[in-house]
Amino acid sequence: MGSIDSNFKADLHTHTHYSDGYHSPEELIKHAKNSGLTHIAITDHDNVDSYFEASEYADKFGIELISGTEISAEHNGKETHILAYFIDHKNEELLQYLKNFRRERVKRAEKIVNKLNELGLAITFGDVIKQVKGNGSIGRPHIAIAMVENKFVNNYFDAFNKYIGDDKPAYVKKPNISAKDAISLINRCGGLSFIAHPGKSMRNNNALFEMIEFGVDGIEVIHPSHTEKDSEYFRNIANQYFLLESGGSDFHGGRINDVSILGKYFITISQITAMKNRLFKS
Repeated sequence: MGSIDSNFKADLHTHTHYSDGYHSPEELIKHAKNSGLTHIAITDHDNVDSYFEASEYADKFGIELISGTEISAEHNGKETHILAYFIDHKNEELLQYLKNFRRERVKRAEKIVNKLNELGLAITFGDVIKQVKGNGSIGRPHIAIAMVENKFVNNYFDAFNKYIGDDKPAYVKKPNISAKDAISLINRCGGLSFIAHPGKSMRNNNALFEMIEFGVDGIEVIHPSHTEKDSEYFRNIANQYFLLESGGSDFHGGRINDVSILGKYFITISQITAMKNRLFKS
C-alpha cells in the first residue's frame, strides 16, 4: 500500500465497463473521489475509450486523470499484461491496433462459448454480449457473469475455477502481441510502459529481467496480489535498474466484491513526478 503524503493518493490501475469493470467512468470517478484519491488512471484492457468520457468528470471532481490502458501481451508463451500511462489516446496506430485486437477478443469469446456448449452448458453468445457495454473489450469476466446469471455456476469464481480459467476445459488462449512489441507500441504513442502485477508470475524467473532488456519503463510495485515482501523485492529491482514505480488497486467493482480496496492501494507524489520527469527528458 502507499504511504507518506496522506493528501496525495494516485491509483494507476482501475477498470470501467469499457473492459471488464462494473462501473461507468462517471461512477468510477465518484468512487475515486469518495475514497480520497487525487489522481487516477483508467487502465481498461485493450481500450482507451473511457478517457474521453472520464475526463469531464475528473475535472468536475478535481481529480487528475492520467491516460492509460492495459495491453494484453505474451512472453515465453505466457500471458503478460503491460500497463501504459500518459499515452496519446488519439494516436491512430494505437487506436487501430486496439480496434483489431478487440475483434480478436470477440472471436475468442465465441470459441469459449462453443466449448461451453460442447460441455453441455446451453449458454449463447448473445448472453455474453449483453454483459458488454458499448465498445467495451469483451473478455472472460463477461462470460463468467453470463454463466452466473444463467445459473450454470454458483458464482463468478466458479466459472473460472471449473470452466474458463487457464487450462480449464473451456479455456481459449488470446492471440496476444509480444511483450516486446507492446512496449515499443507504447513508446511510439509517447507513453510509459510498466509490467503489471509481476508478483503473479515473475517472482522467481527471468521474464522480468528479459522485459527490462526490452526497454520497459517501470514495474507495478503496489498491487493487491503483492505481499509486502513482493513490493520490497520489485522496488529493489526498480531501483537497481533505474526503473519507475507504479501501483494501484486493480479495481473492477461489481461481482468480484472489491469495492473496499479503492483508496487503499496507491502511489505517492514523488512517483508521479518521476514519471513526468522521465517523459519530459525523453
